[in-house]
Amino acid sequence: MRSAPRLIGVEPALESPPSEVLVEARALEKWFGPHPAVRRIDFTLRSGEFLTLFGPNGAGKTTLLRLLAGSLRPTRGELRFATTAGGDEHAWRRRIGVLSHQTYLYGELTAEENLRFYARLYGLADVRSRVEELLNQVGLIDRAGELVRTFSRGMQQRLALARTLIHEPEMVLLDEPYTGLDPHASRMLRGVLEHLRDGRRTIVLVTHNLTQGLELADRVVIQAAGRWVFDRPRAAIDVARFEQQYSERVGGEV
Repeated sequence: MRSAPRLIGVEPALESPPSEVLVEARALEKWFGPHPAVRRIDFTLRSGEFLTLFGPNGAGKTTLLRLLAGSLRPTRGELRFATTAGGDEHAWRRRIGVLSHQTYLYGELTAEENLRFYARLYGLADVRSRVEELLNQVGLIDRAGELVRTFSRGMQQRLALARTLIHEPEMVLLDEPYTGLDPHASRMLRGVLEHLRDGRRTIVLVTHNLTQGLELADRVVIQAAGRWVFDRPRAAIDVARFEQQYSERVGGEV
């Protein structure tokens, strides 16, 4: 383990089959002053994998997503990405979509204008059809011309999901995407996630909802006190016992 911070490394361009490693972390740590948020985590994420990450508040889940998104640097350890970005150290970020607690939407713009703005940032060619497709997908096509500041929290969350997906990212990071959604919107979100689970995209979903988190995952992780204390394929998990397993794993760390 190196004590000095490591810059994120980027491998040469890949055209990855589903089994290819997309992200690799070794002894990954992030400290804020004397407080560790992520503590010596080792893992790989493969192309097409759907990983659900559970854990209590303060476990460091959001910090880990920020490391994966490139908005934070590791304090120690190594985080490497193999993407279609080629040799450009920063271009891989264009292949990641992030849905966080902040929507990054502009309240004085309409839903359509917000998506058009982000589509142009990514240099998309057919902006109009892509925007219409996503507005349909998140159930907001009838509200396309309305100002975002007039939207409910749930509607803003759905539009933020459309923003996240506007550039067809190969890795999607979702931090509590069900927050603020009513049952109808939650079902719609599940449909979008099912659509994304196409074997091409790598998805990391952070949620407190055990039922929703297990539904689509093919890999399940529990993070507590900055560490991964549970990491298993979804197929190997007894759903009826998982809540007890979760409590046991978390209780031993907090």
